[in-house]
Amino acid sequence: MKLISWNVNGLRAVVRKDFADTFKDLNADIFSIQETKLQEGQIDLDLPGYHQYFFYAKKKGYSGTAIFTKKEPLNFTQGLNVEEFDDEGRTITLEFPDFYLINSYTPNSQPKLKRLEYRMRYDDALRKYMLELSTNKPVILCGDLNVAHEEMDLKNPKTNHKNPGFSDQEREKFTELLDSGFIDSFRKLHPDEIKYSWWSYRFNARKNNAGWRIDYFVVSDNGQKLIQNADILNDIYGSDHCPIELDLNIKGE
Repeated sequence: MKLISWNVNGLRAVVRKDFADTFKDLNADIFSIQETKLQEGQIDLDLPGYHQYFFYAKKKGYSGTAIFTKKEPLNFTQGLNVEEFDDEGRTITLEFPDFYLINSYTPNSQPKLKRLEYRMRYDDALRKYMLELSTNKPVILCGDLNVAHEEMDLKNPKTNHKNPGFSDQEREKFTELLDSGFIDSFRKLHPDEIKYSWWSYRFNARKNNAGWRIDYFVVSDNGQKLIQNADILNDIYGSDHCPIELDLNIKGE
């Protein structure tokens, strides 16, 4: 079973590019996207064979998540049942027979870390939610988690220390998540590989591969046997992020 996650930085914008061809070529069983930046009724996606699930932010043109899946889930849940996060459409969950899939667009801490406390509360609420679900069956978290965990996960760690996405506090929260019983699937399978999933639009960052790895598939320890492969598809364009992939030892339907 192939899972794809991609922060598209505006679904309507990427649809005007090569999204249809990319989506078809990837042929994922489950395709999660973040930062849809739209409201209900603002797009009509023709994705034959896929069920579509959206969670919109109350603020227009902001945040938002979606999942497109070939197999109909057992359940679809919007949010974390915490109003301050759910108003921004950041988290959706699909339950399948073998696992839960959580799609997260984790808040950015913003310049000078002015939204760090909000971000910390989100991380805590998400981790609590994941731990609760993992008592029933394996949990897979995907999405733009807005943190580069280790120095090898970004091109310029020294100059970015204490910046949003590489602050000590954000990195410690990610460590806390992993220590509570979860696996960073890409790093587990590729402990020494340097690959990025996001590049600034400034300074020719992507051309120079001055990027960050801030998009993840995180899997609960009880789902480790499901992991077959994990990759970062940095040859695919259309957004300031590239898609990431997780292949599971489950037959797709």
